[in-house]
Amino acid sequence: MASVSAASVTFRALSKPSLKSNETSSLKVVSLGWRKNGFPSLRSSRFRVSCAQAKPETVDKVCEIVRKQLALPAEAELTPESKFSAIGADSLDTVEIVMALEEEFDISVEEESSQNITTVQEAADLIEKQLQKKPEA
Repeated sequence: MASVSAASVTFRALSKPSLKSNETSSLKVVSLGWRKNGFPSLRSSRFRVSCAQAKPETVDKVCEIVRKQLALPAEAELTPESKFSAIGADSLDTVEIVMALEEEFDISVEEESSQNITTVQEAADLIEKQLQKKPEA
């Protein structure tokens, strides 16, 4: 018989992140606790993460590029939630997808960021983030 003894765990934001005018953040306090005869609880009303999602046209373009790079047939289902590994991409394919995205959108993706891309949506979100950073020409 196993038992857990803990009162609570609290996470607090230590510093206030700098925000652009079109971004929002309301990270406050998250408390996790165990009651004597209950399940762990999360007071979600005090915790909210807001992430900007890519424009639909960006997601569509990413799907088009992924489909081309992996030579997927037109009838193959490709959604924003599609994982590259689930549709047959290995690590080399993922690198080639990122390179094609960089070329198409005229951006530069850092190696560290590219290693965290596992889905079509993550790729599209990263592109939007890079495009927002890019100075207007």
